[in-house]
Amino acid sequence: MRRHRNAKIVATLGPASSERATIAALFAAGVDVFRLNFSHGSHEDHRRRLQLIREIEAETGRPIGVLLDLQGPKLRIATFVAGPVRLEEGTPFRLDLDAATPGTSARVALPHPEIFAALQPGACLLLDDGRIRLKVLRCGPDFADTVVEVGGLLSERKGVNVPDVVLPVSAMTAKDRRDLAFGLELGVDWVALSFVQRPEDIREVRAIAGSRAAIVAKLEKPAAIHLLAEIVAEADAVMVARGDLGVELPAEQVPALQKRIVRACRRAGKPVIVATQMLESMVTSPVPTRAEASDVATAIYDGADAVMLSAESASGAWPVEAVRTMDLIIGRTEHDPYYRDAIAASHSAPRAEFSDAIGYAMRHVAGLLDAAATVAYTTSGHSALRMARERPGLPILGMTPSRAIARRLALAWGVHPVLCHEVLDAGEVGALACRTVSEEGFGRSGQTIVISAGMPFGTPGTTNLLQLAQIA
Repeated sequence: MRRHRNAKIVATLGPASSERATIAALFAAGVDVFRLNFSHGSHEDHRRRLQLIREIEAETGRPIGVLLDLQGPKLRIATFVAGPVRLEEGTPFRLDLDAATPGTSARVALPHPEIFAALQPGACLLLDDGRIRLKVLRCGPDFADTVVEVGGLLSERKGVNVPDVVLPVSAMTAKDRRDLAFGLELGVDWVALSFVQRPEDIREVRAIAGSRAAIVAKLEKPAAIHLLAEIVAEADAVMVARGDLGVELPAEQVPALQKRIVRACRRAGKPVIVATQMLESMVTSPVPTRAEASDVATAIYDGADAVMLSAESASGAWPVEAVRTMDLIIGRTEHDPYYRDAIAASHSAPRAEFSDAIGYAMRHVAGLLDAAATVAYTTSGHSALRMARERPGLPILGMTPSRAIARRLALAWGVHPVLCHEVLDAGEVGALACRTVSEEGFGRSGQTIVISAGMPFGTPGTTNLLQLAQIA
């Protein structure tokens, strides 16, 4: 099941993709990581889907990553007395904590005291995915008097975004904690944390998950952009969640922010996923728009580790076709001569550390010797990720004795994860690497491979060995 591309595909499972045959077809079409969106579906729905993924993994022999996406805090207004109301531009509108009284065109309950605690006059409130915009004139611990800046029809229980302030709320709700415990019990590989505002949000999840799952920070809040370097350093991977990010910030700012986030993650050597509406028209159409194809290609030219499908694969009419289309766009983009030029031009200087020095040397040595492949023998995934950071022009085989690490590496750019037995010395690593490269179809007799590892073997995070070997 070799992928003839470097960037990975993350696909969301849902009502349109819950049957075994469909999941198997999605994997065969190119999915590397399956996303379980805990904003929808029951625990039993997700348990069944994960079991089917593991069955397909066992049959194909290729590690498959599973990402649990936590819902996060959903801020919503309450109900109205007689259905939707129309808010007119320039008119006053009050928000308060009186959830017992249904709303009108003059007021509605907002049952979130944490919002009122953080509001200041002049702050902006966005309702219904930003379709309605309110400006705060006066506020207190239980109310906010606003003026409607952008009006429209407002239905009950619509979402509220507060882009101008850092809310004093945890990124995890009680539901998220239950979902996280359930997912860790199932054995998910990645946990995506929604609405991250600060590095402490990630630490809160890590205190629960420990080493059982790696953490993806979803960047959806302007506050997270202000602390981008700190959040990237704390997380194991990052998702550019353009949906809510495009609600809380003007749409014209999102493309530049996407590039900024991708660059920050590439500098740090952390996997980065570009997500939301990548092939949105394929929810109902068997072909994408040309703009969508360009959107996917742009993320690939920038060097993103993965691109993600949401509704396209979860509830759309053409889930397998959407994956095939994404696979084709990635493959064609990566075969464009300009792609390698763009990747080379966007390289950032490595850190003065053993692991970065090995990765840097590996890329240059592999190019000089026209090697068939590079190999990272790793117990923690660290060696493979440092190789991926360098974006070499050759395949990276991530050999590991840990099934959990092999599954996590399914998200990393260019890494072909392979489960192997534990080795004890450098000679054994070389022989195993040569055999694996040959068996997996990446090289043939007489070709050179470049190997990185850490000594002493079995000690995580000790990438300090660069070895050359020739396939017998």
